[in-house]
Amino acid sequence: MAQLQSGAAAPAFSLPDQDGKTVNLSDFSGKKLLLYFYPKADTPGCTTQACSIRDAMPDLSGLGIAAVGISPDEPGRLRKFRDKYDLNFHLLSDPDHGTADAYGTWGKKSMYGKEYEGIIRSSFLLDEQGRVIRAWYKVSPKDTVPFAREALEAK
Repeated sequence: MAQLQSGAAAPAFSLPDQDGKTVNLSDFSGKKLLLYFYPKADTPGCTTQACSIRDAMPDLSGLGIAAVGISPDEPGRLRKFRDKYDLNFHLLSDPDHGTADAYGTWGKKSMYGKEYEGIIRSSFLLDEQGRVIRAWYKVSPKDTVPFAREALEAK
């Protein structure tokens, strides 16, 4: 799993959102983007992470930052998740994990002694040209927004 470093060009993506509409990385050109990968919609950690981003969106939008979450979930499940928690940003479906592979967020995990492959919870702050400002792999759900804010203040 190759990890992206600060200054790297973010891999392009073209994925369906919760409504089946195609969303591309290039759609965010001219804006900063908080992009995060999460394992499964409507699970405790993923809900904590999504709701913290939802709650921070007024401040993030004021700073010219958009947000997008990516998981292997199908659009219908993403729509239910978005509606249930009134999420105010796109959730994208990556069932073949091609985008997750490109960002280095798909890999070996273990739970209760059993190994499997899946999403490694990670987040990225991208600049207006789609370059990585900062990348956080194995990020805690509660740290996504604070880490992004710290990165902006440091820049």
